[in-house]
Amino acid sequence: MNQNKTVLILGGGSGGLVAANRLRKLLPKKDHVILIERDKNYLFAPSLLWLMMGTRQLSKIQKSYALLEKKGIEVVCGNIEHIDPIKKSVHVNGEELKSDALIVSLGATLAPEKIPGLTQAGHNLYTAEGTEGIRDDLSKFRSGRIVLLTAAPAYKCPAAPYEAAMLIEYQCRKKKIRPAVQIELYAAEPGPMGVAGPEISSAVRRMVEQKGISYYPSHQIKSINPEKKEILFNNNVSVPYDLLIYIPPHQAPEVLQNSGLINESGWIPVDRHTLETKFKSIYAIGDIAVIPLKLGKPLPKAGVFAHGEAEVVSENLAHAWTGKGQVRSFSGYGECFIETGDNKAGIGKGNFYAEPTPQIKMRAPSFTGHLGKVLFEKWWLWKWF
Repeated sequence: MNQNKTVLILGGGSGGLVAANRLRKLLPKKDHVILIERDKNYLFAPSLLWLMMGTRQLSKIQKSYALLEKKGIEVVCGNIEHIDPIKKSVHVNGEELKSDALIVSLGATLAPEKIPGLTQAGHNLYTAEGTEGIRDDLSKFRSGRIVLLTAAPAYKCPAAPYEAAMLIEYQCRKKKIRPAVQIELYAAEPGPMGVAGPEISSAVRRMVEQKGISYYPSHQIKSINPEKKEILFNNNVSVPYDLLIYIPPHQAPEVLQNSGLINESGWIPVDRHTLETKFKSIYAIGDIAVIPLKLGKPLPKAGVFAHGEAEVVSENLAHAWTGKGQVRSFSGYGECFIETGDNKAGIGKGNFYAEPTPQIKMRAPSFTGHLGKVLFEKWWLWKWF
């Protein structure tokens, strides 16, 4: 076997974090596992909903990447300036780092600036700053119209806007202001979580509408007038709001635009079982990868898939380099919690690679489901740091 191998992991989100941990455990100590991340702290994104509700503090859902050093993972903090897939090298902080294998886990970049007026008009549900802003405004909210919207039909964490709407409805009931508050959800997509199949999509829509939340699918936003507090959609419908919460358009990070890794979809195509790109020993996992499914939609962008893909890539890479372990194939299995308010959560799980449509089952919302998510949060932050 070759000596002193180096793997570069680009991005420390769910996929990159798992890959770094697993590879450090599976590879000999002489091999280098290097994680490159621009932020100093990891943020457990699923808990942003609880940050929005005021039941979490930001400091409790973050961990310093520096903690990984004690495990033997080398952490480089900085912006990646260039990626060379031929050489399997990257430039970061003005320095070139070379590798024997490259794992791209850079995630999706949020691009609210693509919609005129969006940034100035409301709060981004997918950032800590945005969810803290929602929390602060909700604490003062007494009456009026709360609008949630998805600015594009495809985005990470497909359940999140629906969870947010139901959690806000729950908080309004707790504050005894529900009769004075209108909650509306405008979605660019034709239905909730459509990639999970019509049964799950219909079930989530029922959950939302049974709580008195007005749901308007297939509404593509055109622009927003922050001064008038008015949203204009492509179908010429205009909607006023008092509090706006949005999920912005997503795109691949700029450093990938001229890397030769992305295709016409705007994302990195990979082998659906090995996650390898068209370049040997270069893999893409998580939100940055695109995997078409039989029903015509791509595999959802969700942390559970990034985790599973990272496990497969790590074990296969370790097997190739050490001869130990077994070759694995990513199965397309995924599951997620769906918070519904009242300290309850449903759980959807199943095989997204099943044909002709994903085979997903939904467990009804319960306190046990909510407790499961609480325990998962604690386990995750303990396990990987």
